[in-house]
Amino acid sequence: MISYTPIYSHGTNVYNLERFAPPVVDKAYLKELGVKVDPDPETLSGLKRGSDIFKYRFENRILIPRPRFETFEGNPETIHTEIHNYTGRCPTLTYEINPVKGCGVGCQYCLVTDGVHEQELSVDLNYPLYVRILLEEMNGPGSDNKNHYYYFSPKTEAFQEATLLTGVAHRILREFIAHYERCPESKARLFIASKAGAEHLLIEHDGENVLDLFARMKDRMQFNTSVSIMPAPFRDIIEPFAAPLEERMRAVRLCQERGIPANSALVQPIFTPCLTDEGIKGFFDTLHAEGIVNYKPEFLTVCMENLAMLGPYLGAFDKDMERQLFEAYIMPSNADHRKQRGRTAPDRKVSMENIRRMMEYTDSIGMSVSICYWVRKQLGISDDLIPLTNRNGFQCLGYQTRLFGG
Repeated sequence: MISYTPIYSHGTNVYNLERFAPPVVDKAYLKELGVKVDPDPETLSGLKRGSDIFKYRFENRILIPRPRFETFEGNPETIHTEIHNYTGRCPTLTYEINPVKGCGVGCQYCLVTDGVHEQELSVDLNYPLYVRILLEEMNGPGSDNKNHYYYFSPKTEAFQEATLLTGVAHRILREFIAHYERCPESKARLFIASKAGAEHLLIEHDGENVLDLFARMKDRMQFNTSVSIMPAPFRDIIEPFAAPLEERMRAVRLCQERGIPANSALVQPIFTPCLTDEGIKGFFDTLHAEGIVNYKPEFLTVCMENLAMLGPYLGAFDKDMERQLFEAYIMPSNADHRKQRGRTAPDRKVSMENIRRMMEYTDSIGMSVSICYWVRKQLGISDDLIPLTNRNGFQCLGYQTRLFGG
């Protein structure tokens, strides 16, 4: 087991948040909070169950990852990738690159684990060899060489201590570089969505840092920063080992200075109560000032057990925002508004109103929006409102279709 000091951490965390203890989120709690929605029994049961889990994990101090990881050597011949296509309508076939089990960032809303970070973090030292095999099979000589994205990484943070200190992240990037040298006509493209800060990208392995490697394939990859609209103190609590917003923007600047496409952002997760006029303007002005021209908004999706944790976290800063958060998710008419793995999205009307509010401002500063097919279908978003491929060449998750020469 290898212990490390997190590259980024914050003074306040879930354990030293002033005057905070996990509450029991039941009908009485919601009523006292001022929630005017009457949830169904299944929803209440999930909230109560989540409260019990939250209390246990809080008392046993297992809410955030321990700064340690182990390594193992998997068999690259037997690893299988997943295809990142939940709707069947993604713009091109996308293969997931996931060399790590677990994640050291510790997001309390994690889409993969519902905010549970008790699994020991482990990294496969042989995963880059599997990437070599996959690239040759899909885009090497004798393959169909169709347009393929490789998404590094949807299940965990690509550039975290476990992948950087072992050099696994660097070696994966080198496999792409070597592939392009062997197969200059390859239509493989690397898509990165990351919460990495500048310091992550400056870590070296064998004399090269991540930025150096990005620059060697800058015409065949894109770097999408992943950021969220929320007050900084709240972000610090629910993203305990993520880079602060300022450092993620510095990472974007460093990429752009090296000619690396880094002008689109994955804006997630969006907590709808945080979408005040002031919050929208301040956030998108920050992105716009850093050369971000496109964003993909992604609202928080949660199981009720996870909502019982996130609501009180938000309430530690603003009880009325906590009320708004619960009201956006727990109404019976919203029970079928679910994404992958059964996670509930906010009320459709609330979602659509907020997409329009964000667009009204971002249109005024020249930013485009990309929306995935699931959201389009759920909210009835037409191609007239948000084009499938927008004026800046972005589609769906924020894939830059022009990387394929379109």
